[in-house]
Amino acid sequence: MSIGSETLSPPPPSRLLFALESRAVLEWAALPLAWPLLKRAPRGDGHPVMVLPGLVAGDSSTWPLRRLLEELGYVSYPWQLGVNFGPRGETVPKLLARVRRIERKHGRKLSLIGWSLGGAMARAVGAHLPDSVRNVITLGSPVQPHGRATNAWKIFEAVSGWRTDDPELRRMASVQPPMPNTSIFSKADGIVSWKVSLAPDADRSENIEIAASHLGMGVNPLVLWAVADRLAQPEGGWQPFRRDGLLRRMLFRKPHHFRLAQWL
Repeated sequence: MSIGSETLSPPPPSRLLFALESRAVLEWAALPLAWPLLKRAPRGDGHPVMVLPGLVAGDSSTWPLRRLLEELGYVSYPWQLGVNFGPRGETVPKLLARVRRIERKHGRKLSLIGWSLGGAMARAVGAHLPDSVRNVITLGSPVQPHGRATNAWKIFEAVSGWRTDDPELRRMASVQPPMPNTSIFSKADGIVSWKVSLAPDADRSENIEIAASHLGMGVNPLVLWAVADRLAQPEGGWQPFRRDGLLRRMLFRKPHHFRLAQWL
């Protein structure tokens, strides 16, 4: 599959997987039950963390994740740019300025977490501001430049004003942030093809597969635990995610192992 050829892009997830996105209701319902355990997740150094929402979503969608980050001692920030309609108008300059302000306020780099489209934008910000960002974590995000490998590309084009085959957009989607970056994804994602959620092989880049829906990714207890684990890595001492023990190997999967969902 050639990154430079849109015609060879993976197809969007099947209609069956798209229909199964309704299971996100169960993930949202499971969050209160898992909350006591999540409060015991790994803790880091309390650095600032900004969370970016997905396409046509706003800060209310990321509130549970930000609330958990605060419980774990981090300084949590919403992106405060309204509904995410993509990189249109002044959105990108405002986002870059906000990241710089937070970094100056705390005198230390911040981590970025992005859900879906928010993750793709977080990677671009990290590549543009390597002196302000220490870590990038994406949740079900298209991190490869295949704009039509999702079931939301028509919505993206309608609200963002960009065509998915625009060379400039593809260039922005191709950037590789130099800091540690983690792509958390699901082969049962009904919105974004898991194949374009695989971060390219690179130094300090990794992929973690978790059984989750796309619409429940930001509240799935396993996803939140993995996020906490990655944020707890010391600055300058990052290590790849460890799958020690049978339970971790079952819950946090290696992305290149076969899953039935990838054929649905």
